Amino acid sequence: QVQLVESGGGLVQAGGSLRLSCTASGVNFRLGIMGWSRQTPGNQRESVAIITPVGSTTYDDSVKGRFTISRDIAKNTVWLQMNSLKPEDTAVYYCAYRNGATTNWGQGTQVTVSS
Repeated sequence: QVQLVESGGGLVQAGGSLRLSCTASGVNFRLGIMGWSRQTPGNQRESVAIITPVGSTTYDDSVKGRFTISRDIAKNTVWLQMNSLKPEDTAVYYCAYRNGATTNWGQGTQVTVSS
């Protein structure tokens, strides 16, 4: 059974940084894709960063150069380091694990960036 638990969200001023953590169980980092997505009220969830089984990373254009996704396979943990945060980064951030046609989601963590 896949379980993803996010932490690290909070309130930060524009220009600041936050580091989100996702502790996973029931997953295999060498088989599936780990990622972070975000969602604001009334909008669809959008992917911001992914890391593949071989460690390749991809970012949405809106966060390139500011966000970094990383992982520790031994600890079954994925992080999202967010720097130079902007008010438009405000959202609920979700950790995700995708293996084939199945995607599992965490419960989400709120990130609020004040101007």
